[in-house]
Amino acid sequence: MNQRIIFHIDVNSAYLSWEAVHRLQHGDLLDLRTVPSVVGGDPVTRHGIVLTKSIPAKKFNIQTGESIFSASAKCPGLIIVRPNYGLYMQCSRAFGDILREYSPLIEQYSIDEYFMDFTNMERLFKDPVEAAYTIKDRIKNELGFTVNVGVSTNKILAKMASELKKPDKVHTIFPDEIAEKMWVLPIEELFMVGRATAKKLRSRAINTIGDLANFDPKIIKLFLKSHGMLVWNYANGNEASPVRECRRPLIKGIGNSTTIPFDVMDKTTAHLVLLSLTETVAARLRQAQYFARLVSVSLKTNEFYSSSHQRKFSSPIDCTNAIHELACELFDELWKGEPVRQLGVRVSELTINSFHQLALFEKDYEKQRAMDHAVDSIRGRFGNSSVFRSSFLNSGVRFSSGGTVDDEEYPMMSSQL
Repeated sequence: MNQRIIFHIDVNSAYLSWEAVHRLQHGDLLDLRTVPSVVGGDPVTRHGIVLTKSIPAKKFNIQTGESIFSASAKCPGLIIVRPNYGLYMQCSRAFGDILREYSPLIEQYSIDEYFMDFTNMERLFKDPVEAAYTIKDRIKNELGFTVNVGVSTNKILAKMASELKKPDKVHTIFPDEIAEKMWVLPIEELFMVGRATAKKLRSRAINTIGDLANFDPKIIKLFLKSHGMLVWNYANGNEASPVRECRRPLIKGIGNSTTIPFDVMDKTTAHLVLLSLTETVAARLRQAQYFARLVSVSLKTNEFYSSSHQRKFSSPIDCTNAIHELACELFDELWKGEPVRQLGVRVSELTINSFHQLALFEKDYEKQRAMDHAVDSIRGRFGNSSVFRSSFLNSGVRFSSGGTVDDEEYPMMSSQL
């Protein structure tokens, strides 16, 4: 049997690249990728968080996930672009369509990442690395954005390879290259090693991936349990899951949060802020043609105390009012009367199945869903502000607010990729 050949293809600064290409194609003379710029939040109010950043923005130490306000303080001339998820999903599909011309086994890992099983494709391309360059260059020439391609014998090594020097590169980490290319990297660079795990490893003088790979696995298991064995195996390049063509959602959840410019002291105002956030969340849920089972609400007080609460629907839903009603219930149970400065709404446990059975005592939201789709259509044609609820008039609360966030990364596995 031939050795497995796996590609991991990852778009460089995906949202920003896709936004830049779209603007250039529509006559914009400025390439966002060449200047300090970010995608995320609201460019007017400076609320929300950084979803992705340009390479020039990195020079200002702007980090993905930090607030737009903080990023703007670091770089006063920073260009801030609102996210456009409909565009990003179109780009993701176009990207995947090209990959499917090179292998029947393509697995979408996130909106901007795919795995490809290139095993036994030597009849078309004798050299897989040469094929990787062909794919990379074709995406750049036909779609206008760049990708990194990692090539190896399994998913973990291919993914680690694609994370090496960027952008617009092809890298390999074959088993005989692990020591040279992967073991020299800081422990934080290993997939599935987060801040907490890295801190525990470094406290035991495990500072590089090589240190972990050569450490006694029995001791690793003692203080990191099963997760320790997982990352120890990854450090040694051990992983054997297949590339599966799947039809799962691109994202685990859709969220929206906002830092409020004043202290919220009453439920009525809090409920209105939650409605503002839910409008965006539910619209994006419908745009992506998904339904959600779980709703979460988070709050932060003016003294920075954070808390959250969540609950499931009986059946998956995409209705704005249904999500808002549950969000308000959660807030009422969570809130202790303290001044609130930040609120968030998130939906998760997404499903693409719109055929669902109402529970016996479940409210029928079909008429409201029909209204939601009509409003979505009007806003799509005439802009987001063309239709909004009268409850926002003279309220001091924007009808659409927050820094929108999608959970774009699958936990590729709990025990395997």
